[in-house]
Amino acid sequence: MQSFNPPVRTLMGPGPSDVHPRVLQAMARPTIGHLDPAFISMMDETKEALQYAYQTKNELTMPVSAPGSAGMETCFANLVEPGDKVIVCINGVFGNRMKENVTRLGGEAVIVSDSWGDAVSADKLEQALKENPDTKIVAFVHAETSTGAQSDAKKLCAIAHQYDCITIVDAVTSLAGTELRVDEWEIDAIYSGTQKCLSAPPGISPVSFSERAINKLTNRKSPVPSWFLDLNLVMGYWGKGAKRAYHHTAPVNTLYGLHESLVMLTDEGLENAWTRHEENHQMLKTGLESLGIGFLVKEQDRLPQLNSVLIPDGVDEAAVRSTLLNDYNLEIGAGLGDLAGKVWRIGLMGYSARRENVLLCVSALKEIL
Repeated sequence: MQSFNPPVRTLMGPGPSDVHPRVLQAMARPTIGHLDPAFISMMDETKEALQYAYQTKNELTMPVSAPGSAGMETCFANLVEPGDKVIVCINGVFGNRMKENVTRLGGEAVIVSDSWGDAVSADKLEQALKENPDTKIVAFVHAETSTGAQSDAKKLCAIAHQYDCITIVDAVTSLAGTELRVDEWEIDAIYSGTQKCLSAPPGISPVSFSERAINKLTNRKSPVPSWFLDLNLVMGYWGKGAKRAYHHTAPVNTLYGLHESLVMLTDEGLENAWTRHEENHQMLKTGLESLGIGFLVKEQDRLPQLNSVLIPDGVDEAAVRSTLLNDYNLEIGAGLGDLAGKVWRIGLMGYSARRENVLLCVSALKEIL
């Protein structure tokens, strides 16, 4: 057995994205204890920077010590109780995972379906709420990674609140890549991941909970079914003040990486980061259209950082991806589920959202095709 030396790739798939060299350097710094006062100081800075990234003042904003899927489970396990009716909006793979969480927790999932590639329909959601007045929670994906469609989170949350529901929102692909304003849009519980637009490695899931969500959590009739994800316990470690209660051993060096990525985000400016992703998307769009490659999602609903593009007729899509990987060290993603074999998913996320990456991708596809 020998040391593992991975090939150097350009990651332009659905995630993970390229990790910024500064983040990799930060992760190589000396490990200290997870209750060390210096580490606790860094934890506080990380929380404040996540509040900035989410555009929220929510006190309960923190990174879960596990990947984005655990952030999803954190939201559902803390907020869904047995018998709760939850409307789940499904327009791709990750809405289905929300439904799985609801049913496994003993909730009743009511499904609002939209075609893969479409945004979540506000009209369908409102109709479902009228037909199910006892609904407690509305859950939807802001940026559907399987399709590249972005839904109107502000509008969907406003409708949910009209019917006295709290909202759970998946922002795994949207955080730091496209406009997201938790407080202004009155999102109640939200989760994301570090491996997309934050330019950090996988393994951490930032979450944030509003006062409305905390009220539901603290008034549960049954205990939170997960010990590790129970926020009543976790906040003893991630709460305020220098004195912290041991809950688990945090991934110290991975959190160094997240902290560094958030330093870079604040230096760049959040809205500048949104603009960078959009500008690179427009450059990619122009290049792909010159090759006769179109997009799955309607322009007004299109995510700049995750592009589902239609595979030209007669092209062996798997062979193209294999050639990109083997000859160009360039990774793009395949379609999932109903879209398998029909689309490629090209990511422009975080450190991957750079002009040179767009030029590489377009020129490589041109040569291969």
